[in-house]
Amino acid sequence: MTQQVPSTEPELAGVRNFRDVGGLPTVDGRRVRHGVLFRSGHLAHATAADAAFLASLGLHTVFDFRNAADQRLEGPDVELPGVRNVNLPLTDPADGAEFWKMVRDGDLDQLRSVLSDGRAAGRMSASYRTIIKERTAEHSRVLHALAEDSVPALMHCAAGKDRAGLSIAVSLLAVGVEREAIEADYLESNAAHRRYKVHRSSTSPDAMSPEVMELLSPLFDARAEYLAAAFETIELTWGDTETYLARGLGVTPQTRERLCERLLD
Repeated sequence: MTQQVPSTEPELAGVRNFRDVGGLPTVDGRRVRHGVLFRSGHLAHATAADAAFLASLGLHTVFDFRNAADQRLEGPDVELPGVRNVNLPLTDPADGAEFWKMVRDGDLDQLRSVLSDGRAAGRMSASYRTIIKERTAEHSRVLHALAEDSVPALMHCAAGKDRAGLSIAVSLLAVGVEREAIEADYLESNAAHRRYKVHRSSTSPDAMSPEVMELLSPLFDARAEYLAAAFETIELTWGDTETYLARGLGVTPQTRERLCERLLD
C-alpha cells in the first residue's frame, strides 16, 4: 500500500535533492499522486536516519542511473530492506572520463579552455540530447517497470539533476503532465540545499576561486535550456511526444493507461 509522505519536506543529512514529485498537474486536469514517485541524488552517503526515513516510504524500487565510475567514486547505495535496486546507467563510464577528471583536477587555464564562452552549457545540452536519443531502451524499461509493479519508486543519479531529471521528465510526459510543471520541478534542483557539492582535488589557491566556480556552474546548474534541448530532440527525432513514447520507447496505449492508474490521482 502506498504511504503518504509528510507534508513538510524532510531534511536528509546525507542525501541531496530529495523530493516527491506528487501534486504536479496534467493537461487533462489530474495530478500526480503523492507518495508514488520520488527523486534524489545518490544514496551512498545516507545516514541511518536517512535510511530509516526512506524505508518508511514503502518503496518498491530504487532506480540508480549512475555508471560504474560514479559508483566507484561515491560508493554503492545504502541497502533498504525489501526494496529492489535497479541499476540502469544512462552514461558510459568512459564517456567524458577525461573531462570530469579535468573538472576535479584541472588548473584554471585548462578549465577556461574547455568551459568558457558557453562551452560548458553547450556540453550539458548536448548530453541531454544524447541521452534522449540513445537511451531509449533504458527509458522504455523504466516506464514498463512503473506500469507493472515498481511503485512507489525513487529515481536517482549522482546529483539527482540530469539523468534522474530526464528520467523523471520522461515518466511525467508519459502520463500527460504539463511541460511547464515538468520544467518547474526540474528547476527545483537549483535550490541551495539541493545542489550537488562540487569537489575539487586541486590544492592550488585558485581551486575554488570565484572564476573557477563560475566556469563550473553550468555543469552543476539545472537550466531550462538543457531540458528544452531534450524536448527539442524528441520533436526533431520523432516528431512529437506521442510518437516518441510509442515508437521510440515502445509504450502502448494500454501501458500508458496502467501508468496513469499507478501514478495519478
